[in-house]
Amino acid sequence: MDFVLLPQFPLQIVVYPNENLNLHIFEPRYRQLIKESEENGVTFGIPTFLNDRVMPFGTEIQLLSIEKRHEGGAMDIKTKGLGVYRTEQFINPIPGKLYAGATIVRLETDREFDWTLNENILSHLIELFDLLNIDKPLPDGPSDFITFDVAHHTGMSTEQEYELLTLQTEKERQTFLISHLEQFLPMVREMRNLQQRALLNGHYKDLKPPM
Repeated sequence: MDFVLLPQFPLQIVVYPNENLNLHIFEPRYRQLIKESEENGVTFGIPTFLNDRVMPFGTEIQLLSIEKRHEGGAMDIKTKGLGVYRTEQFINPIPGKLYAGATIVRLETDREFDWTLNENILSHLIELFDLLNIDKPLPDGPSDFITFDVAHHTGMSTEQEYELLTLQTEKERQTFLISHLEQFLPMVREMRNLQQRALLNGHYKDLKPPM
């Protein structure tokens, strides 16, 4: 097992492989990290900060570009998620640096999905977007995405998004998403029904008696 020392940038979010993420960098320690990323191609990790602690799983991040440099040294940057890792030891700070680091193990991102499960996920997402009037593009078909591509659009909590990140196979992640959506959709349907009933309040109703 190969261990790698990876700079760390903990955030209260979950980042997935292949995700594009824009960040505003202002703290001196992270300005130092981004400067080294720009000059030397150094990647860094974003582990999820959850329940007042840095969680062991995170996503390795590549700096794509520095879009704007502000007075005082702050920066607006574009980054992209590469792959999932597991932390073995968190080091804060790395000796000689302002920022933290961790010895990590890079994990393989399994992408072997079940077509039928993806069809189920997509069907649920179409209904969810319709109920919530969300105007965002969805994958064209079941073969056009993996769970990481759509996870942020399923209404999961940060805790649930993190749990998805820790699952090792794509079929496990598909099953997890379907289970979440099958629990979440009835609540959204009921919320939509309540909203529609509230809109009818004060209007004449043409209701058929039950008997």
